[in-house]
Amino acid sequence: MSENGMAIGDKAPALTLPGTDGAQHDLGVDDASTATVVYWTCNHCPYALAWQDRLHDVARDYSSRGVRVIAINSNDAGRYPADSFDAMVGRVEREGGWPHPYLHDESQAAARAFGARRTPEVFVFDRDLRLRYRGAPDADYDDPAEDAAWLRAALEAVLGGGRPDPAETEPVGCGVKWK
Repeated sequence: MSENGMAIGDKAPALTLPGTDGAQHDLGVDDASTATVVYWTCNHCPYALAWQDRLHDVARDYSSRGVRVIAINSNDAGRYPADSFDAMVGRVEREGGWPHPYLHDESQAAARAFGARRTPEVFVFDRDLRLRYRGAPDADYDDPAEDAAWLRAALEAVLGGGRPDPAETEPVGCGVKWK
Protein backbone atom coordinates (compact mmCIF):
# COMPACT_ATOMS: atom_id res chain seq x y z
CA MET A 1 0.00 0.00 0.00
CA SER A 2 1.25 3.48 -0.85
CA GLU A 3 0.95 6.50 1.41
CA ASN A 4 -2.29 7.27 -0.44
CA GLY A 5 -3.76 3.82 0.20
CA MET A 6 -3.68 1.13 -2.42
CA ALA A 7 -1.03 1.13 -5.13
CA ILE A 8 -1.40 -0.35 -8.58
CA GLY A 9 -0.89 -4.12 -8.27
CA ASP A 10 -2.06 -4.34 -4.63
CA LYS A 11 -4.62 -7.01 -3.74
CA ALA A 12 -8.06 -5.77 -2.69
CA PRO A 13 -8.58 -5.85 1.07
CA ALA A 14 -11.10 -8.36 2.39
CA LEU A 15 -13.99 -6.49 4.00
CA THR A 16 -17.68 -7.13 4.55
CA LEU A 17 -20.16 -4.25 4.43
CA PRO A 18 -23.96 -3.96 4.61
CA GLY A 19 -25.84 -2.98 1.47
CA THR A 20 -29.02 -1.06 0.93
CA ASP A 21 -30.46 -4.36 -0.35
CA GLY A 22 -30.32 -5.80 3.19
CA ALA A 23 -27.45 -8.18 2.38
CA GLN A 24 -23.85 -8.28 3.56
CA HIS A 25 -21.36 -7.90 0.69
CA ASP A 26 -17.80 -9.17 0.65
CA LEU A 27 -15.07 -7.08 -0.91
CA GLY A 28 -11.72 -8.54 -1.78
CA VAL A 29 -13.07 -12.07 -1.90
CA ASP A 30 -12.34 -14.14 -4.97
CA ASP A 31 -15.44 -14.87 -6.99
CA ALA A 32 -16.27 -15.56 -10.60
CA SER A 33 -16.02 -11.91 -11.67
CA THR A 34 -13.82 -11.08 -14.64
CA ALA A 35 -13.16 -7.66 -13.07
CA THR A 36 -14.42 -5.68 -10.10
CA VAL A 37 -15.12 -1.95 -9.91
CA VAL A 38 -15.39 -0.37 -6.45
CA TYR A 39 -16.22 3.30 -6.30
CA TRP A 40 -16.85 5.79 -3.53
CA THR A 41 -19.95 7.92 -3.70
CA CYS A 42 -22.49 9.56 -1.41
CA ASN A 43 -25.95 11.10 -1.43
CA HIS A 44 -25.05 14.79 -1.39
CA CYS A 45 -21.85 15.54 -3.34
CA PRO A 46 -22.61 17.33 -6.63
CA TYR A 47 -19.68 15.56 -8.34
CA ALA A 48 -20.89 12.13 -7.25
CA LEU A 49 -24.40 12.99 -8.39
CA ALA A 50 -23.12 14.28 -11.75
CA TRP A 51 -21.25 11.03 -12.46
CA GLN A 52 -23.92 8.68 -11.05
CA ASP A 53 -25.75 7.90 -14.30
CA ARG A 54 -22.47 7.20 -16.10
CA LEU A 55 -21.35 4.83 -13.34
CA HIS A 56 -24.71 3.06 -13.37
CA ASP A 57 -24.44 2.72 -17.16
CA VAL A 58 -21.02 1.08 -16.76
CA ALA A 59 -22.54 -1.43 -14.32
CA ARG A 60 -25.33 -2.25 -16.77
CA ASP A 61 -23.07 -2.31 -19.83
CA TYR A 62 -20.43 -4.61 -18.31
CA SER A 63 -22.52 -6.98 -16.18
CA SER A 64 -22.94 -9.41 -19.08
CA ARG A 65 -19.14 -9.57 -19.32
CA GLY A 66 -18.82 -10.70 -15.70
CA VAL A 67 -17.84 -7.34 -14.20
CA ARG A 68 -18.95 -6.75 -10.62
CA VAL A 69 -19.60 -3.11 -9.62
CA ILE A 70 -19.92 -1.95 -6.01
CA ALA A 71 -20.54 1.57 -4.67
CA ILE A 72 -19.51 2.54 -1.13
CA ASN A 73 -20.49 5.49 1.05
CA SER A 74 -18.02 6.12 3.87
CA ASN A 75 -19.07 9.63 4.88
CA ASP A 76 -19.63 10.53 8.52
CA ALA A 77 -23.43 10.44 8.78
CA GLY A 78 -23.22 12.22 12.15
CA ARG A 79 -22.16 15.39 10.37
CA TYR A 80 -23.87 14.58 7.06
CA PRO A 81 -27.28 13.01 7.81
CA ALA A 82 -28.02 12.81 4.06
CA ASP A 83 -25.36 10.08 3.97
CA SER A 84 -26.84 7.90 6.73
CA PHE A 85 -27.63 4.29 5.95
CA ASP A 86 -31.38 5.00 6.18
CA ALA A 87 -30.98 7.89 3.72
CA MET A 88 -29.03 5.59 1.38
CA VAL A 89 -31.82 2.98 1.48
CA GLY A 90 -34.42 5.68 0.86
CA ARG A 91 -32.50 7.08 -2.09
CA VAL A 92 -32.13 3.71 -3.79
CA GLU A 93 -35.86 3.05 -3.28
CA ARG A 94 -36.84 6.49 -4.66
CA GLU A 95 -34.64 5.90 -7.70
CA GLY A 96 -36.21 2.52 -8.41
CA GLY A 97 -33.14 0.51 -7.45
CA TRP A 98 -29.52 0.60 -8.54
CA PRO A 99 -27.84 -1.77 -11.01
CA HIS A 100 -25.25 -2.68 -8.37
CA PRO A 101 -24.91 -2.85 -4.58
CA TYR A 102 -24.65 0.40 -2.59
CA LEU A 103 -22.75 -0.30 0.64
CA HIS A 104 -22.37 1.58 3.89
CA ASP A 105 -18.92 1.91 5.49
CA GLU A 106 -19.94 3.32 8.86
CA SER A 107 -16.55 2.61 10.49
CA GLN A 108 -14.71 4.10 7.48
CA ALA A 109 -12.43 1.02 7.51
CA ALA A 110 -12.99 0.39 3.79
CA ALA A 111 -12.15 3.98 2.85
CA ARG A 112 -8.98 3.81 4.93
CA ALA A 113 -7.95 0.41 3.54
CA PHE A 114 -8.41 1.57 -0.05
CA GLY A 115 -7.11 5.08 0.55
CA ALA A 116 -10.29 6.57 -0.90
CA ARG A 117 -10.15 10.36 -0.85
CA ARG A 118 -12.98 11.61 -3.05
CA THR A 119 -16.57 11.02 -4.07
CA PRO A 120 -16.46 9.67 -6.64
CA GLU A 121 -13.20 7.73 -6.75
CA VAL A 122 -13.01 4.58 -8.84
CA PHE A 123 -10.90 1.45 -8.25
CA VAL A 124 -10.70 -1.26 -10.95
CA PHE A 125 -9.48 -4.75 -10.06
CA ASP A 126 -8.63 -7.62 -12.37
CA ARG A 127 -9.86 -11.22 -12.01
CA ASP A 128 -7.24 -11.82 -9.27
CA LEU A 129 -8.44 -8.71 -7.40
CA ARG A 130 -5.23 -6.79 -8.13
CA LEU A 131 -5.68 -3.04 -8.47
CA ARG A 132 -5.22 -1.98 -12.11
CA TYR A 133 -6.76 1.52 -12.18
CA ARG A 134 -7.71 4.19 -9.68
CA GLY A 135 -8.95 7.71 -10.17
CA ALA A 136 -11.77 9.59 -11.86
CA PRO A 137 -14.40 7.97 -14.10
CA ASP A 138 -13.55 10.40 -16.92
CA ALA A 139 -12.11 13.83 -17.63
CA ASP A 140 -15.17 16.02 -16.93
CA TYR A 141 -17.93 15.53 -14.37
CA ASP A 142 -19.96 18.21 -16.12
CA ASP A 143 -19.96 16.52 -19.56
CA PRO A 144 -22.14 13.39 -19.77
CA ALA A 145 -20.73 12.74 -23.27
CA GLU A 146 -17.47 11.70 -21.55
CA ASP A 147 -19.40 8.50 -20.63
CA ALA A 148 -16.92 7.32 -17.96
CA ALA A 149 -14.29 7.01 -20.70
CA TRP A 150 -11.31 6.40 -18.38
CA LEU A 151 -13.20 3.76 -16.42
CA ARG A 152 -14.40 2.05 -19.61
CA ALA A 153 -10.88 2.09 -21.10
CA ALA A 154 -9.50 0.59 -17.89
CA LEU A 155 -12.12 -2.16 -17.95
CA GLU A 156 -11.45 -2.92 -21.62
CA ALA A 157 -7.72 -3.21 -20.90
CA VAL A 158 -8.29 -5.48 -17.89
CA LEU A 159 -10.84 -7.65 -19.70
CA GLY A 160 -8.42 -7.95 -22.61
CA GLY A 161 -5.61 -9.12 -20.33
CA GLY A 162 -3.71 -5.84 -20.52
CA ARG A 163 -2.96 -2.96 -18.22
CA PRO A 164 -4.78 0.35 -18.30
CA ASP A 165 -2.93 3.39 -19.58
CA PRO A 166 -3.12 5.57 -17.64
CA ALA A 167 -3.27 3.38 -14.55
CA GLU A 168 -4.03 6.39 -12.35
CA THR A 169 -5.80 9.70 -12.75
CA GLU A 170 -6.51 12.38 -10.19
CA PRO A 171 -9.96 11.88 -8.65
CA VAL A 172 -12.16 14.96 -8.73
CA GLY A 173 -14.99 15.44 -6.27
CA CYS A 174 -15.90 16.12 -2.68
CA GLY A 175 -13.53 14.85 -0.02
CA VAL A 176 -14.57 11.81 2.00
CA LYS A 177 -16.15 13.23 5.18
CA TRP A 178 -14.03 11.72 7.97
CA LYS A 179 -15.20 11.31 11.55
